[in-house]
Amino acid sequence: MDRPLLNRRLAGFGTTIFAEMSALAVRTGSINLGQGFPDTDGPEAVREAAVRALREGRGNQYPPGPGVPELRTAVAEHHKRWYGLGVDPDTEVLVTAGATEAIAAALLALVEAGDEVIALEPYYDSYAACIAMAGGTRVPVTLRPDGDVFGLDLDELRAAVTDRTRLILLNTPHNPTGTVLTPAELTAIAELAVERDLLVVTDEVYEHLVFEGGHLPIASLPGMGERTLTIGSAGKTFSFTGWKVGWVTGTPDMVTAVRSAKQFLTYVSSGPFQYAVAEALALPDEYYTSLRDDLRAKRDLLASGLTAAGFEVFRPQGTYFITTDIRPLGHKDGLEFCRSLPERCGVVAVPNVVFYDHAEAGSPFVRFAFCKKTDVLDEAVSRLKRL
Repeated sequence: MDRPLLNRRLAGFGTTIFAEMSALAVRTGSINLGQGFPDTDGPEAVREAAVRALREGRGNQYPPGPGVPELRTAVAEHHKRWYGLGVDPDTEVLVTAGATEAIAAALLALVEAGDEVIALEPYYDSYAACIAMAGGTRVPVTLRPDGDVFGLDLDELRAAVTDRTRLILLNTPHNPTGTVLTPAELTAIAELAVERDLLVVTDEVYEHLVFEGGHLPIASLPGMGERTLTIGSAGKTFSFTGWKVGWVTGTPDMVTAVRSAKQFLTYVSSGPFQYAVAEALALPDEYYTSLRDDLRAKRDLLASGLTAAGFEVFRPQGTYFITTDIRPLGHKDGLEFCRSLPERCGVVAVPNVVFYDHAEAGSPFVRFAFCKKTDVLDEAVSRLKRL
């Protein structure tokens, strides 16, 4: 009984920052621009598709382990429609309980004790926990401010690869910085992966939230089809984050490996919602354009308000998050700043430092979410003027 109850691999992770900040928002009655969920539901037709599936008894019992055929087919058609990628819905698509389970299952399946996993820092917090649970060693490569965006140092990435490197864990569009890796950067990463015979797990849940230009899947680049596992999700694209419907695509061998881990996590989930997401993926181009344009306008609204309040603002190229630097306001500790912000002006944000191994690199940065109603953002901007 002298041994701690919590597995040593998870020691130090504790409660996620999102839970802490959301609880703080409730306790203080603040506007929650911390956790990244919309405050409105997605398309009514998609919601009704879920209701219809419930009433018709589709998905109320265990769906097939790989996911319902309709959704796997819709994911394959989505990849063909947007990127010209051929995906076999029977062998190269696996439905998961959101992207978070996809990340966990992928790392548990592909990483063994002693393997090194390169992750772009700052990183979504589940990356660190899942690498630890798999017994791997996290090797961060830091994105750093470069003008009004965060940039990747390709030389630093190359130097991070060792004989123990198993895979590169990518995220583009990138949460929390909003950076979208360029075709040149993705090409360089692909060439490195081929040269060093590395796997790539790429989290592309914000693929339809790119405000300038478009999204380029690294799986489409030469030599990458056979070594890339791509993660997607319905939550960010259709604003039904509570449904937890995600997927992975890759070679049959890679998908089979991930399924071997996934079947012992949730096994299956979200039965009726899978049918609804299958219909959602077939929505016309106008839906995707409208979603992007609406969020771009909200990005600009909040970015202007944050600039006026005294923050240095890094205007995101994608996602629905804005990273800011608090040093112009006379602060340098993002965690302390975020814990005091609700009392100061009734707004909640998230400190980026919790997404870093190199705390000194992330300390002055704070993230705000703009996937909220316009009037909520207007009120948040008004409150932030108190700073």
